[in-house]
Amino acid sequence: MSRDVARAAAQWLALLESGAATERDHAALQQWRDSHPHHEQTWQKAQSLRQRFSDLPHALAMASLDRSQPGRRAILKRALGVAALVPTAWLISRQLPIDAWRADLHTATGERKRLPLADGSSLQLNTATAVDVDLAQRRVTLVDGELAVNVPDAALMSVQTRYGDVEVSQAEVCVRQLAAGCLVSVLKGAVQVRDLQGRVATLSRGQQAPLEAHGLGAWAPFDVLQLGWRDGVLTAQNQPLGDFLRELERYRPGVLRWDPSLETLRVTGSFRLDDTDRILTLLSQTLGFEVRARTRYWVTLSRTLA
Repeated sequence: MSRDVARAAAQWLALLESGAATERDHAALQQWRDSHPHHEQTWQKAQSLRQRFSDLPHALAMASLDRSQPGRRAILKRALGVAALVPTAWLISRQLPIDAWRADLHTATGERKRLPLADGSSLQLNTATAVDVDLAQRRVTLVDGELAVNVPDAALMSVQTRYGDVEVSQAEVCVRQLAAGCLVSVLKGAVQVRDLQGRVATLSRGQQAPLEAHGLGAWAPFDVLQLGWRDGVLTAQNQPLGDFLRELERYRPGVLRWDPSLETLRVTGSFRLDDTDRILTLLSQTLGFEVRARTRYWVTLSRTLA
């Protein structure tokens, strides 16, 4: 999503909130939304943002209704300026955090990349991921998201995160950076994990552990199918539907909502991530719920009425 698209969405939102929008304006907005998928996605996020800043545009809009026409135009112009500033800043920071925006490599929501490196190592970037790569220092910095690193030879490569470093040699590891820490999963070999206090621990094949600000947590075994995203697959084994949908959300642009009564339904199966709409359709047919799409980017799941 570009800055221009974010700014345009904010301005459309401010115009609607001002009370000055005409039928022609509504038609033009719909045409803008339909003209590109990123426009619709950004508009849906702007609508959600509106709730966070409801007081400011509303007050300006109400004031504009009590003014004469010249004053009304001035207030509307001010409303557009203020409302455009706040949502644009929030949308850009949300969709394109400065560090992620400036990163060497990144993926969009739903996109995955496999990147062979000149030294024989390889990177895989999951959805909405940003990394910086310094081959001279054999260092990869995970700015945001999730990546898998495969280093087949003995030369050491460091994966840096906000919560510590993972040193990889003759091993393959997956690192997912979360809001409160990282999740480190070792697929092959063994890796050294150094936390922010400088303490070092070893994780071996089949082990997974959280890396947080206070250090590395206890490891636990994990099923390699949990990392099926590397092959474009999302797998569930008798998993609560709510947990499955929260994972699926990472690969879908826009808004996905569901009835809380669907949370405890159980899901088993392997699903191709290339078509998340099809995943929802298959689940609805199997589990008996309804998929309602206002647009491609606003989908609600609800119980099927008897």
